[in-house]
Amino acid sequence: MIRHSLFFIIGLCPLATVSHAQVQVYDPKRAAERNVEYRVNNKVDQGINRGLDKVEEGIGNIFKKKNKKAQDTKPADDAYTDQQPADGNAGSVSGSSSAGSADNAARPSGAKTNEPVPLKAYSKFDFVPGDKIVAAEDFEQDAVGDFPAKWNTNGSAEVVTIGGKPGKWLMVRKTESTSFIPDFVKDLPDNFTLEYDLVYSGFDKDYAYAQRLYTTVHETKKNDDRITHQAAGRGATFLINGGMGSGNAELLQTNEEGGYTDLRGERDMALAINPDNNGKVFHMALWRQKQRLRVYVDEVKVFDLPRIFPADVKLNAMRFHSDMSEDRNQFFISNIRLAVGAPDTRSKLMTEGKFSTTGILFDVNSDKIRPESYGVLKDIAGTLTENAGVRVRIVGHTDSDGDDAKNLDLSKRRAASVRAALASEFGIDAGRLETDGKGETQPAAPNTSPEGKANNRRVEFIKL
Repeated sequence: MIRHSLFFIIGLCPLATVSHAQVQVYDPKRAAERNVEYRVNNKVDQGINRGLDKVEEGIGNIFKKKNKKAQDTKPADDAYTDQQPADGNAGSVSGSSSAGSADNAARPSGAKTNEPVPLKAYSKFDFVPGDKIVAAEDFEQDAVGDFPAKWNTNGSAEVVTIGGKPGKWLMVRKTESTSFIPDFVKDLPDNFTLEYDLVYSGFDKDYAYAQRLYTTVHETKKNDDRITHQAAGRGATFLINGGMGSGNAELLQTNEEGGYTDLRGERDMALAINPDNNGKVFHMALWRQKQRLRVYVDEVKVFDLPRIFPADVKLNAMRFHSDMSEDRNQFFISNIRLAVGAPDTRSKLMTEGKFSTTGILFDVNSDKIRPESYGVLKDIAGTLTENAGVRVRIVGHTDSDGDDAKNLDLSKRRAASVRAALASEFGIDAGRLETDGKGETQPAAPNTSPEGKANNRRVEFIKL
């Protein structure tokens, strides 16, 4: 399932402080090649021997466990908490960073650890994902330790698992002008949304010169053209930069040569991109509507440039690109989701009698709605409010992973959660809402690919 959340409004509200804890990166296949990291791992198990030499200190900086007090100086605005226990795996490589999980959610000021996060924490979140998922990547088909089979690169990265976080992640470490290209992304039409989860680790203001990750959508003749560039043609690139404590972000227009034009936005994000937030799971979303591009980090709209794409541009590729000067600096990427088409809730529900969405997200194997679903729920609630006489049946669906009976029960409970949210958060009369669940029995697509499974994890609204 698609998971979660990425950053902040810098300068308007302070980011949460979080306590630091170990994050373990499990990679049995290549454990024998990592003697240095094994030594660091052993040191962690012994409470971190301060006598490690400077080289190991550099590599192992992310493994330090900092004791942050509850009365930290920055007031909490968003905080995160682990909801998944670390799996026990032989040959683990330990790292440290702030406690975080791909199932984490933004937490309002004053919330206690493990307290449920209310949907209204995302009350200003207006992001609505596209209605059909055309590309999805969670690396489940790839072996731990391998570079993913459906990707291309001029450098190296590998699939790993992270203790305390579900699923698999693409780990990117020390790089110089390196691109990571999902070859299965072939077309980016006038209306699309792109989401993914991000963790960064090992950020240290004292040493690292380069700590940069670019997300680029562009037009190109071949996906691997100018593979050492952030882009290979016209488009846009979103940059986060933590090098030497800079902590800023930029959204830039790219030209035919893969360089930058004068059209760009920049903002300070030093309160978010800093060592205190190592290990957090952030959720990023890009939303294109013709020439316009919005970028969201967690519940906050970070950029909104109405003319960043030329009117005649034909976007047909995307890439992640990184520059990192130290091995201790790491980016982890997962749960990538590209969806196309602008949802038309009102027309489909009122005219066609049915509206289906993959944009209502839940915790793994749970009926708990993720707060980043707020934009979709608000859109549905608006339609129901404008048509006060309409009654609907809410139907939950799952993919085919897991037990049939459990999937059926889960789909019913998820439909009930949506009904409760519409009633409690948006004031929709619960008497207008029936619920049902079909489990995996009515797939919208074959359950043979990440895209198919993602399209099957959906909620339907049927006009009665």
